[in-house]
Amino acid sequence: MDVVTLGETMILFVPEHTGPMRNTDRFTTRVAGAESNVAIGLARLGFQAGWISRLGDDEFGKKIRAFIRGEGVDTTRVIFDASADTGLFFKEKLAPGEWRVNYYRKNSAASRMRPEDMDESYIAGAKFLHITGITPALSEHCYETVLSAVEAAKKHGVLVVFDPNLRRKLWQEEKAREVLLELVSKADIVLPGMDEAEFLFGSGSPDQLARQFQKYGVTVVVMKLGKQGAYYSDQNFDGYVEGFEVSEVVDPVGAGDGFSAGFLSGLLDGLDLHEAVRRANAVGAMVTMAPGDVEGLPEKERLLNFVQSRSQGDVER
Repeated sequence: MDVVTLGETMILFVPEHTGPMRNTDRFTTRVAGAESNVAIGLARLGFQAGWISRLGDDEFGKKIRAFIRGEGVDTTRVIFDASADTGLFFKEKLAPGEWRVNYYRKNSAASRMRPEDMDESYIAGAKFLHITGITPALSEHCYETVLSAVEAAKKHGVLVVFDPNLRRKLWQEEKAREVLLELVSKADIVLPGMDEAEFLFGSGSPDQLARQFQKYGVTVVVMKLGKQGAYYSDQNFDGYVEGFEVSEVVDPVGAGDGFSAGFLSGLLDGLDLHEAVRRANAVGAMVTMAPGDVEGLPEKERLLNFVQSRSQGDVER
């Protein structure tokens, strides 16, 4: 296995019309979840990815597993829970470029994940463990589950990749900051956005904030800068990689997950840090050009063609 990840995936309802949900009675359903988005992105790029979670033993849970498994992701460690429901959320397009997301996930099956759900040998067989700051916010049991997964990874030399993926609605700011910094201290690679870095450390430039992460022992920091691209820093090099221009941003949700998948695929392909970040920028940009979280995730040939067809200027130091 190349990458193992864990977290909640839900059924996404999208109104067919722009405007508040009260004005529509027609919805399209999709499958969406930060960690499974990354797993699907990696599978489409030709890598082996495994996803760990709990789903309700209901039709939505069965739909989710079938979809993710159909994308080539290993779902053998997914547990169906007959005592809880699969989570749902709704995404409104209020106006061009203006989105609002409403979650219905309290007491969902995924929020009942427990440390005993983690198969140590399964995690030990991966090259990377990918985690986000969403899962530990779901419940105390989920927090303990993430720590259990990280402990297993550390024990077996599996690199831990952490995307803070801050969800302010899920917990109090003080608790969020405490837990996210704890996970930063356990990670080898951190992939924050600027807003998340500033939430943890206060205002600063990307290079200043990267150094704050590195004080916690992080080996590689890649700071997502939206359409401007990304800044990266490790023990030897740092630099900026400009973003890829797109003709139209159809749906920005999921771009960060695409970025993570692209970056990890670059490392797995043996690219240096600069080129891995370039690939991450490309996948993130491609995701924004399609509706939904995973619809824009490319396969390898399309990704390479996209990168080759666009010129960039970036700086390495």
